[in-house]
Order: sequence, then C-alpha cells, then structure tokens
Amino acid sequence: MSFYISLSGLKAAQSELSVTSNNVANVSSSAFKKSRATFGDIFASSGGPLGGQGVRLQGVEQQFTQGTLQTTDKTLDLAITGEGFFTVRGTGPGGIVNYTRAGAFGVDKDRFVVDQTGARLQVLPDTDQDGLPDSTAAGDLTDLSIPTVSPLDPTQQLASVSINEKGLVSATFADGSVVNLGVLAMANFPAQNGLRQNGDAHWSATNTSGAAVYGAGASGLFGAVRSGSLERSNVDITEELVSLISAQRNFQANSKAIEAANTLTQTVVNMRT
Repeated sequence: MSFYISLSGLKAAQSELSVTSNNVANVSSSAFKKSRATFGDIFASSGGPLGGQGVRLQGVEQQFTQGTLQTTDKTLDLAITGEGFFTVRGTGPGGIVNYTRAGAFGVDKDRFVVDQTGARLQVLPDTDQDGLPDSTAAGDLTDLSIPTVSPLDPTQQLASVSINEKGLVSATFADGSVVNLGVLAMANFPAQNGLRQNGDAHWSATNTSGAAVYGAGASGLFGAVRSGSLERSNVDITEELVSLISAQRNFQANSKAIEAANTLTQTVVNMRT
C-alpha cells in the first residue's frame, strides 16, 4: 500500500510543478492570472484498518489578484484597477463573447476597436449622450467603432478619442464637437473562479461562474478604467521559484519513500527464500 501512497505524492508534486511552471512561463504575458494547485488527503473510512491513503489533486484555482500597471500613453491601451473584465466578441460564426483584462486594443481596417486576437470590444449604448449607459442588458451590447468623420457633420474630421475612468468613449472632431460613442461594457461574475480559461488572457462564462453582470466602470463591482496603461501578469517570479524548489523537494521525498518501501519488500522476499 505504501507504494500507492507515495505514487499519489509523486503525481501531486508533478501537478504542482506543472502549474508553477506555467505561471513562470507567463510572467511576461499581458494580464495573465496565475494559478494555484490545491490538494486534499485520501482517508480510508471503511474496509480494513483506518489510515491515510495518500493525496489527490482537488483542483487548480485561478488567482484574480491585481497585476501592476504599465504606462504606455496610448489611448486605446486600457487597464482595469479593481475587479471586472472588458467584454469582447469574436468575429467568427456565432460571434462568441469572451472576457479579458488584456487591454491592448487597436483599430482594424473597418474602424472597429479590436484586441490582439481580432475580437471586437463591446460597449453599452449612450444614445441620449449623458455619459451613462442607456441599458446594461446583454442583448444591447454593440461593437465599438471609431468614425473618421462626425456623424453630425460629415465635413468634420476626427481629431481625438478619449476614454474616462467610467469607460465612456468620446470622440472629438475638428470643429470642437464631442460625440459619445458608448460606454465600455464592463463585466463581473458571481464566482470569478468558475470562469473557463480560453488562452490569450480570455475567459468565458460557465454554469459555475454564473452569467455576466454588465455596467459602467468605477461603480459597484466594476473596476475603474485606466486609459494609456496595460495590466501586467500578477505572477511574482520569486514566489514561483520558491514553489518550484518546494515541489521538487516533495517529488524527491516521495521517490525516497518508494525506494524505502522497495528495499523492505526485497528484504522480506529474501527472508522467505
């Protein structure tokens, strides 16, 4: 039985090494959120002597702590201070909605604001131009588009774009007129740890996370938007290197336990012969 107990320890150490290695590998990935492996003991409650049966992996939990902000001074580089996610929609079949904190956005050839995967940034409508979203319903999300001329006067060229901490996107034109293009659809969830990782710092909602709740930034559950900044990975490289050493020592200790069990078994076999 000691062989199987130590084998479970080897598997647990290997799982921890894999999780920690992934954290280290993504130390420079924009808005990456580190993970942590959690373990639980296996205990025999019936059928023979009571006792420990080893260890098992309970799960890998994401750590949605704040990463440090890097200033870029580019208007469409966006970061979030606090909780919340940007909402993006893919351009493929079905237009799947994902959520991200990687805010390196740009404008494509069709003037839509897209992230580095090509997904379009979503906004809530502000048709009455009061700086607040008219609706926070999921069905009212629209793709953010930056016009080159004023919708009020096509002879006036775009001069600049600004985004405030609430996520209000405003376009200023050559004649000084300002048009609100929408409010960034900030999203939050009843259980963030239930989100499914999709790579490239994108997540999707699941039954475990609950449905997304939308709103403007800097209010309630939604963090403030910082234009001209990007969020870095929340991985602490020093902490991860210590975890790597710890996992390696655990692996070696369980290997020694298997060697000891093998030596005892061999001794018993030699006594019988």
